[in-house]
Amino acid sequence: MPGMTASSAATPNGGANAALFFRRWLANPLQMGSVIPSSPSLCRRIAALVERAPDEVVVELGAGTGVVSRALLDAGVPAERLVVIEIVPDMAEHLRQALPGVDVICGDAFELPKALPERLHGKVGTAICGIPLVMLPIEQQRRFVDAVEAVAPGRGFLLYTYCITSPLPWRRLGLSARREAWTPRNIPPASVWRYRPARG
Repeated sequence: MPGMTASSAATPNGGANAALFFRRWLANPLQMGSVIPSSPSLCRRIAALVERAPDEVVVELGAGTGVVSRALLDAGVPAERLVVIEIVPDMAEHLRQALPGVDVICGDAFELPKALPERLHGKVGTAICGIPLVMLPIEQQRRFVDAVEAVAPGRGFLLYTYCITSPLPWRRLGLSARREAWTPRNIPPASVWRYRPARG
């Protein structure tokens, strides 16, 4: 996940969040992609790209310490309409305490149809991915794409990344790709890409 600026470190519990994030990165770097959480600038960019009807939820996959989650709430996503999937039990417990009212599920984003309650299948407005998919083999990338498509048909997902060019081989994955945002204020600079199933 992209980096944290000095302003985000100064927020309440910012130091504790960074320490928790770093410990998780040490335990499994491939789940994280960065040693520090995302900057406020990047989080606001992500939140501004959310698409959601009133009866739909936003699903965040790989929430880390919850900095993107808080930006989503600040941008007007109701807590009861935000679902966070986090595979690491300690991080999931941290998120439950940090994000009251948000549905935090300890589960695997690559098994999203099993992790997400069935009543929400087809009710996902936007899925947001903080998992470093660029570091995974294409078979795993395809598994992720299929998992999102199973619960959010045709909607695709947002992926935030250090990459200026697409971090996913979108044509091979049957996707369309568009870079929606770039923020030089993240450390290092980060992009937000929107992927959708390709038409025709």
